[in-house]
Amino acid sequence: MSENHPSKHRSGAPWRNFYGRLKGKGLRASQETYLDEDLAALSPGAVGWEENPDRTPLDLEALFPGKEVWLEVGFGGGEHMVHQAAQNSGVGIIGAEPYINGVAMLLGKIRKAGVENLRVHPGDVRDLFDVLPTGSVAKAFLLYPDPWPKKRHHRRRFVTPDYLEALAGVLKPGAEFRVATDIPDYVRQTLEQVPRHGFEWLAEGPDDWRKPWSDWISTRYEQKALREGRVPHYLTFRRV
Repeated sequence: MSENHPSKHRSGAPWRNFYGRLKGKGLRASQETYLDEDLAALSPGAVGWEENPDRTPLDLEALFPGKEVWLEVGFGGGEHMVHQAAQNSGVGIIGAEPYINGVAMLLGKIRKAGVENLRVHPGDVRDLFDVLPTGSVAKAFLLYPDPWPKKRHHRRRFVTPDYLEALAGVLKPGAEFRVATDIPDYVRQTLEQVPRHGFEWLAEGPDDWRKPWSDWISTRYEQKALREGRVPHYLTFRRV
């Protein structure tokens, strides 16, 4: 950390570098409407440092009464998240995604599907990790994360100690963690790092990483990978 980058913001938030896009091409008028009209109501609660400087944990029972909670890290366009919500009405799902275009796409899909058991954090999942109670999440998804292909950028990947330690902290013992990627080196790093941080890989044979999960819906990122000749891998871990 250089002297020009203090360890905390004036708000009290820790200094966290963020890499990746926050916004792409201009949003359509309908997407702007979704953001204006729907996003606030779908907030999981006080997540940001400005609104929750004491990092008071979220009240998940008030948010999803009687439901177990799942988490999707970087939900992209939101098709998987909406699919899971529609198929699992007895579950509450929280998604974190800093790319506002993806958030707007998700909000449109939520309107169309009419699902109500979703909450959306339009920002860094690390801020959400700060306020999720310890051992509160029953399942987590990391699906086609940004591959950061250059070797010098591998430390930006999600499957690194800072992210994995935080994820392990909010997952219940026995919770499932699913990772899907089409990047061979991301598979390597995932299999190297995830078991070091409180997880066991559940594969018993090749089909366990070659075939998708029985409740899987192929995302637009996966379809792009298939068109370009890349091979998806489906990795399942358990929080020990």
